[in-house]
Amino acid sequence: MIKRVYIDNSVIGGIFDEEFARYTKRLFHEFEMGLFCPVISSVTVEEIQGAPSNVMAFFKKIETTAEIITLSEEAVELSNLYLREGKFSLQLRVDTLHIAVATVNHVELITSWNFKHIVNLDRIRIYNAVNLKMGYPVIEIRSPREIIHE
Repeated sequence: MIKRVYIDNSVIGGIFDEEFARYTKRLFHEFEMGLFCPVISSVTVEEIQGAPSNVMAFFKKIETTAEIITLSEEAVELSNLYLREGKFSLQLRVDTLHIAVATVNHVELITSWNFKHIVNLDRIRIYNAVNLKMGYPVIEIRSPREIIHE
């Protein structure tokens, strides 16, 4: 079975970032090869609206082949729990929404270049502790470099 991989806007923009381009391009190549199924959410769609034109053009291509999931009340409630249990500031709201929408939609893996708020071991532990407490499975959160096939 092909793993569904949630991608946030940092991965989409990463294609144009010198530091992340190599691994991001490889990830999108693996999506094209059918090794993974890309998943984006309405959170990403909304967040990417202010992106530069080259990022928007790339996003439009991805949008036609990706699975799109929507933000539900269940995901908002889970996001609120992440914020409360982690004692996170409201500045992390969008980041916790990404985690929550992927979790409630049973996406197996989240990938991001956001090392401060998403791909962060201390925060991942909190996200997964809340998930387990609420009856959701543990979710894998990794950078694109960690999931591509070398």
